[in-house]
Amino acid sequence: MKLVLLSGGSGKRLWPLSNDARSKQFLKVLEDEQHQLVSMVQRVWGQIAERGLGDCSYIATGKSQIEIMHNQIGSHVPLIIEPERRDTFAAIALTAAYLYSEQEVGLDEVIAILPVDPYVENRFFDEVKQLEEVLRDSDAKLALIGVRPTYPSSKYGYIVPSVHTGESGFRKVSRFEEKPSEERAAQLIEDDALWNCGVFAFKLGFLIGLLEEKGLPLHYEDLVRSYHTLPKVSFDYEVVERIEQIVVRPYEGYWKDLGTWNTLTEEMGNHLIGKGMISEDSVNTNLINEIDIPVSILGLSNVVVAVSPDGILVADKSASPRVKDFINYNQGPMFEERSWGWARILDDQRYDDGRSVMTKRVGILEGRNISYQLHINREEVWTIVKGEGEFIQNGNYMRVKAGNVLHIPMKTLHSIRAVSELEIIIVQSGNGEEDSRIVELYNTWEEVEEHCINM
Repeated sequence: MKLVLLSGGSGKRLWPLSNDARSKQFLKVLEDEQHQLVSMVQRVWGQIAERGLGDCSYIATGKSQIEIMHNQIGSHVPLIIEPERRDTFAAIALTAAYLYSEQEVGLDEVIAILPVDPYVENRFFDEVKQLEEVLRDSDAKLALIGVRPTYPSSKYGYIVPSVHTGESGFRKVSRFEEKPSEERAAQLIEDDALWNCGVFAFKLGFLIGLLEEKGLPLHYEDLVRSYHTLPKVSFDYEVVERIEQIVVRPYEGYWKDLGTWNTLTEEMGNHLIGKGMISEDSVNTNLINEIDIPVSILGLSNVVVAVSPDGILVADKSASPRVKDFINYNQGPMFEERSWGWARILDDQRYDDGRSVMTKRVGILEGRNISYQLHINREEVWTIVKGEGEFIQNGNYMRVKAGNVLHIPMKTLHSIRAVSELEIIIVQSGNGEEDSRIVELYNTWEEVEEHCINM
């Protein structure tokens, strides 16, 4: 069996912590067994490894998530890269092409697909492994996992199974109902319906045959080139709802979708993360603060307050799922995690004469470096405020430390490596909308040392 985690979407329901550069699965707000803060993707990947599935697992993700994915779970994790976001049908089609043409996986191999951010017990992944046996014992084209509902929810889709149970604990799927009213959900539960948790499995040959029927390329590189022509549609709509040979294996354990603030805060080990305070009479209230300005909450119950460089959210927990309808701010991400560290925008100004000035605080992890690069239309002034590093500019090498100020003119090649953890205040100035254009020559410090440094 091959296991593929789908990592996409911007997670706007968890604004302002999530944005186009840092989706919800990368927010470090959950606690591991050592009470360290971890993200959803770190937690899930740890569970997969613990259950012995790490060596046969992949993550399908977009180009914009490569660096943060490597930063959080390591560069050894195999990634299947989408050139752009086009919903789950396109992502799974690309996954099938990659496994078939790049990894030479056999057509009889079982492929299990699941979201990258479920909140489940470790034994949930034992159930995922059972889907292989379910497919072998049935004539089904798809095998799903359906979660036994604990309450009538209108947030989830429902799988209505038939009465008969197969040898591997599976049942044939009678029909699907998508996000019914709570009254209808209660009736569905009485009919033994299950929550659709987005987990399913198929033999690779099934999806390869489907690609052939649709006239789509079977080779990964060819499909990447024509990826923009694929429909923006979910796999459920394009495939699952159109075939009849589907079975479901009921799961009786704990499962939760952490896609909104009200569900996420239920699983957070600490009501306060970051600088601030919550008064004792503020019941069931959470504060998540990513900036250095303290936030105080007095006498407000059932509230979530989330603070980041992207903005501030104050919401009743029951209303928090509606936050995506209010996010229409015309700004890019103000905080990004990168493979070398992180960057936070402190100020961004545009002036009437066309000049733009942006101030950033940048952190570079010990032993990491930024690429050897130049800026086409902007100059920079760096003030090193923490740590020591190796700096190179147009081939000239120097050691730098806290207190040093560096000027980098336009079209000047430069890079820096952190000998110890570095923090730098960077002031960028340029003209027009093209001031962010960058040319990168080398990514690793070994390449910089070999080709660029005049020792």
